[in-house]
Parts: sequence; structure tokens; C-alpha cells
Amino acid sequence: MRTTLLLVGASLLATLHAAAPQPDVIVAVDGTGQYRSLQEAISAAPMKTDPATPHWVIFVKAGTYHERIYVQRERGNIHVIGEDREKTIIAYNLYANLPGPDGKPIGTFRTPTVQVDGDGMIWENLTLANTAGEPGPRPDGPPVAQALALRADGDRLIFRGCRFLGWQDTILVNRGRHYFTDCYIEGHVDFIFGAATSYFDRCHIHVLKDGYVTAASTPKDQPYGYVFADCKITGAEGVKTYLGRPWRDFAKTVFLRTEISANVRPEGWHNWNKPLAEQTTFYAEFGSTGPGSSPATRVAWAKPLTAEAAAALTPQKVLGGADGWNPLAP
Repeated sequence: MRTTLLLVGASLLATLHAAAPQPDVIVAVDGTGQYRSLQEAISAAPMKTDPATPHWVIFVKAGTYHERIYVQRERGNIHVIGEDREKTIIAYNLYANLPGPDGKPIGTFRTPTVQVDGDGMIWENLTLANTAGEPGPRPDGPPVAQALALRADGDRLIFRGCRFLGWQDTILVNRGRHYFTDCYIEGHVDFIFGAATSYFDRCHIHVLKDGYVTAASTPKDQPYGYVFADCKITGAEGVKTYLGRPWRDFAKTVFLRTEISANVRPEGWHNWNKPLAEQTTFYAEFGSTGPGSSPATRVAWAKPLTAEAAAALTPQKVLGGADGWNPLAP
């Protein structure tokens, strides 16, 4: 019986690996790959910025990689695949109030564990974490404040089956177009924020403490901000959160067919104490379910969304842009 189970397990593993692209290099913290560091592997990748060329594939074995990752613009078109999304962990712990070389706080934008400037990247089946901890006083220094797990500045980025762990400002989608699918994202204040166009498909959003899920800063003439489709929102016991507040006045955020827990406040949205932003934001829901779905109690300035308008908000439509990018294409 044991032999049969081993054969079945080996067959399943072979099937899973057969479905994944063949890696160009392997990263392993134990030294069994070509590199011990993911940054080393990325820095050695070829300069492949043509989206028509195949991705350079980096397979990352299970382990905790305590390092900061920077992907320069000239090294896009890389596919990073983790062996196990729970056990392949990229983690670092910079935070906004940490003193820099000049003695001044480094600020939010310099804290990301992973910063992606390159276009056309795919990140799959791993965890990106900022482990600085909960914002608040520290016995040996200033309060933690904002601490990014991811800063995404590249265009046509895909995050598939990943976990993003942090507290305040977990993910900065700064610019470009991004597709998150089957991901887990946790935090408590503005933990998905920025000016990009980002589509979250079947993602699990978990709120750790009272706060705000999103803080979009969508530019005025940008047609789309954030779309959450067929997602789930949960929270720690007793936590209360808003779906979003406008970091900039033309913030756009839409939730489609999302299962919403009672952790979401009945009013749903907050104006960040900027009454004029109520006239310029586009905050909407369609088909929400669960105890936190409460259209009758949402703020009066949230926008109505028809079934036809909701159906039109597909990944291809929202992320297509001038080049017709389709993140679902093989």
C-alpha cells in the first residue's frame, strides 16, 4: 500500500511540474540550485524587454529568503515560480520611520521587500512579506509606520497564487497595469494603495485591525482604478474596516460579486475627511454577498452600478489599454 501511495504521489508531482514552464535557473537557500539568492538570479537574467519573447523562468525552492528584491526596468519578462506558496517566503523588514544614512526617516516608498520596475513579470506561488510588524512604538527606536511588502511600478504584471503579508501599506500598486489572481492579501490601514490600474480576481482580503482596505490615488483621466471580482473579505475578530478611502480625489474602486464579512462597516466607504472628494471619486459595488453586504446603509455618494456595467468590467476590458493586453491569454 505504501509503495502505491508513493507512486501516486510521484505521479502527481510529475504532473504538476510538467504543467509548469521549464526553469532556466533554480534558487535554493540550501545551495542545491544555481543561486542561493533570488536577487542574484534576477540580476543575472538576460535583458529581455520584448513582450513577444519567452519569459526567463526562475524556480525558487521552499525556504525563507531574507532579502530585498529589486527588478530594474531593463530586466522585465521574468517568471518567478515558488515551490510552495506557504513555504517559499521572500521577507524583509524596512519601515517608513527607520532612520536612513542621513539620520532622517527613509519614508514609505523606500521600504518594499520586493520592488518591480520591469514590465511583463509573472510572480507565482510564493509569499512576499514585510515583517517589520504592527505600527506602533518600538522599545529600541521610532514607531514602525508604513512598511511595504510589494511596490509595483512595472506594466503588465501578473501575480498568481501569491500571499502578501504586512500591516500598514502592504501593497503599493504605484503605476502600470496589474493582474492579481487567487492571491491572499492582509493588512489593516490602506493596505492596497496607489495610482495603478489593478484587477483582483478571486482574491482573499484579510483585515488584521481597524482600518481601510484600499486607498486609491487614481489619476483624473485614467479610466479604471481597482476592480475586485469574485473576491472574499474577512477580518480578525472584532475588527471593523472600510472598503476604501480616497488617497487622491479621483480614486476609483469597484467590488464585484464579493463575499463581504461583518468586519466591513455598514457605510462601506470613507471620504478621508475630504467632503469635495465625494463628488469626484468612483466607489461602487455590484452583487455583494455576506453579512457585510449592506447596500441600504452605504454612503449616499457611492455610485450605482448596473448589471450591464458590472459584466463589462472584465480583466481584458479593464487592463487592455492601448496595446490590448489580455492577462488571461496563455
